[in-house]
Amino acid sequence: MDQIIERSLDADVLLTNKTPLSEETLAQLPQLKFVGVLATGYNIVDVKAARARGIAVANVPIYGTDAVAEYVFALLLNFLRQPQLHSDLVHQGEWNRTNEWSFWRRPLAEVAGRTIGIVGFGRIGRRVGELAAAFKMKVLVNDVFQGNPPSYPVAWRSIPELFAEADVVTLHCNLTPENTGLINRALLQSMKRSAYLINTSRGPLVRDADLAEALHAGWIAGAALDVVTVEPIPADNPLLQAPNLTLTPHIAWAAVEARRRLTKVAAENIAAFQAGQPINLVN
Repeated sequence: MDQIIERSLDADVLLTNKTPLSEETLAQLPQLKFVGVLATGYNIVDVKAARARGIAVANVPIYGTDAVAEYVFALLLNFLRQPQLHSDLVHQGEWNRTNEWSFWRRPLAEVAGRTIGIVGFGRIGRRVGELAAAFKMKVLVNDVFQGNPPSYPVAWRSIPELFAEADVVTLHCNLTPENTGLINRALLQSMKRSAYLINTSRGPLVRDADLAEALHAGWIAGAALDVVTVEPIPADNPLLQAPNLTLTPHIAWAAVEARRRLTKVAAENIAAFQAGQPINLVN
């Protein structure tokens, strides 16, 4: 915290992504008038404390919608069609040794006809649903707010129903005190043994140890995480030893087009605030 205060003491405007701004920190920044969060999620800022001090907080709400939704299907297709596994086998000489025109190490499956469960049906969740519908999947959704119906068919489910029915569950909800650790041992045990879990949202939604246990025990077929509870992932995280798990370093959002949109909107947020017409405020 001392380093944050030292670097920010005279600032009127702060831009942050993963650096937390607590009530205690904000209290020691008397010049601060505006915080721009370089992300959609803004839980790193104590927005109530900021509001009490007259500090505006803005986020960047829509920059990564396509990037994250596309990444979900990259992960899902990697599970079902396994291109990287078979590319590696070809490079290792396995295709040549089989002397066959076609071979596969594990069963391959289509996306079409499967059921996807989307937890969190905001911008990204709805885009995932749109892509899923295009893939001819059945779409199950859960959110605390239903909002306007999408242009494609969906079925609303409770969390227990969604986890029990879906062939793949993908998480797209904000992190709150109420849903921290939502994906626990009981929910994982309720899933189909052939099902997959994908998290490109917030790491603490999933209990790492419970997921590691589920993968070792074969309660689910596999999981893909672009986020974990503590980032970077510690060397002693049990997920690193879990089978059938794809781990990537928080890159679902990071397509170059998304990063360009992020910086553009962040600059627009500052300009709008300075002009007295703030946009994208979260407090």
